[in-house]
This record gives sequence, structure tokens and C-alpha cells, in this order.
Amino acid sequence: MKLVLMTKPTFFVEEDKIIASLFDEGLDRLHLYKPGSAPIYAERLLSLLPEDCYRKIMVHDHYYLKSEYGLAGIHIESPDAPLPDGYRGHFSRTCMDLDMLKTAKKKSEYVFLKYIFHSQSEKEAEATFTERQLEEASRKGLIDRHVYALGGMNLDNIRFAKDLGFGGVVICGDLWNRFDIHNQQDYRELISRFEKLRKAVG
Repeated sequence: MKLVLMTKPTFFVEEDKIIASLFDEGLDRLHLYKPGSAPIYAERLLSLLPEDCYRKIMVHDHYYLKSEYGLAGIHIESPDAPLPDGYRGHFSRTCMDLDMLKTAKKKSEYVFLKYIFHSQSEKEAEATFTERQLEEASRKGLIDRHVYALGGMNLDNIRFAKDLGFGGVVICGDLWNRFDIHNQQDYRELISRFEKLRKAVG
């Protein structure tokens, strides 16, 4: 099972140090997700990271960064939107509807199935599936190693996702909520939490 980390939607001072440390601790895939931000800030963050991290980063906006920095690929926030003209390379998608999941899987290398549980980073984002719906989707083979669980994923429910057959989990709030970007510089608790998450996905 894969462990994917989504960045906080906003940039902050210690971010490059924390991300570099997480890669040192074994992070395999980071999704650079900064909706509505100017590309110059993403460029600055990338320039502060060790270059050997780039091949493990997927970018959600400003797709030109993929080729400019040699990133792993791009992420499209839609189950069926076309790829950018002329794009060649790895790509993933977000899907929020079980009916569209089959199509989304055909059009991407892996799919984030969103809103599995109540979000810990977006207070208004609530779960949209029942356990029964997810179990049925798993039974039908809709959920498989190409589908990653997104939304409220944490140390307590990784086992549930694993049992359903998800190929990975996407972590955001469970990790970033352990660091106060305004008042903290010590991020050891965050790194410790990551180590536990990594062991949980096995």
C-alpha cells in the first residue's frame, strides 16, 4: 500500500525543511497542492528542495513545472478532463463519484477517491460514501491498487482502507495539523507521526 502526502494548501516558512526531512524518512510521493497560488511560490519551494526529491513530486497546478524541474508527473482534479495538449508523462486524477471511478481509472495511472471520511484539513468537506457503498465498490472490483483513499485518512482508519483493497492512502490534515505554521519551528512531532503512518501502510 502506498503512502501519499498532500501539501498544505498554503505556503509557510518551514515547509521546505519539513518536506526534505520527510523524503529523508522514506516519503515516496508528494502531491504539490497549492490551489489559487502564483507559480513563483511553487518555483521557490521546489528550488529549496534537494533535486533528488523532484522525481517523487506530482504537481496539481502550473503543469509546466513538471518538465522544468523533472517532476514525477501532474495531477488533474477531474475524472474525465483531457490531458494538457502535447503532454507526455505520468498523471493521476481526483474522482468524487463511484459511478465515474471506472472511467477515471482507465484515464489515469492512479485515482484519488475523495471524501472517504470527514476531512481533517477542510472543515466543510464531509464524507460522501457510506461504509456499505465502499464495501460494495470493493466487492465489484472498483476499488483496487490504482485507487487511493483521500479525505480524513489517519492512523486510525488506514486498516479500513487496506481491508477494502485501496492501493494507497492520501494524508494531509493528520500530519500537518501537528505543526503550527505560525508559532512553531520544532517539527519533530510531525516527523514522528509520519514514521507511524509509514509503518501502518506497511
